[in-house]
Amino acid sequence: MNIFRIVADLSHLLSIFILLHKMQITKSCAGISLKSQLLYLLVYVSRYLDIFWTFNHSLYNSFMKIIFISASAYTIYLMRNDYRPTHDPNIDTFKSRYLLCGAAILAIIFPYKYSGSELLWTFSIWLESVAILPQLFMVQRTGEAETITTHYIFALGVYRALYIPNWLWRYFVDGYKDPIAVLAGCVQTLLYMDFFYIYWTKVMKGKKFELPV
Repeated sequence: MNIFRIVADLSHLLSIFILLHKMQITKSCAGISLKSQLLYLLVYVSRYLDIFWTFNHSLYNSFMKIIFISASAYTIYLMRNDYRPTHDPNIDTFKSRYLLCGAAILAIIFPYKYSGSELLWTFSIWLESVAILPQLFMVQRTGEAETITTHYIFALGVYRALYIPNWLWRYFVDGYKDPIAVLAGCVQTLLYMDFFYIYWTKVMKGKKFELPV
């Protein structure tokens, strides 16, 4: 365990807290992509199925896995029940099936080994790298976002960006390498770059998040 991994996981937890807090204080899930949330739940379930046979290996990892799956499922429950009237499917229109197919194809072609758990893990890594796209697409369509929503997206992006130095640390210090995770993490971080720039130049200066016309 290194500082980059710890801070990344804390940033991930923070993003979840911000998202749930946003929905609870506004009584709305407006501006949040249900499709992205469904993709993230699929990521966590397919990746963390090993919790049933590795629970005693690391209490920290097991705790995080339970939190991520539970929080993701709870978020979707709120969006599809309590706050359903505030979700607009007319702007949450990204064709996520293409992301699912792409992740599945990459998992089949480039796994470390052909086993059920390994294929699911590889699928989850590739899917997570693009799961934010429906959310970013919503922001692009509306041209703006609530400040608290941008905080959620930013914290989620920081979480994945910090996993890159985490993998580098593990390579140079522990001699461990994981090219699939590193490549997928780089792809995901690149997808956030435009958002990071606007967040830094506008939201961090107290301005409203708006895309340039």
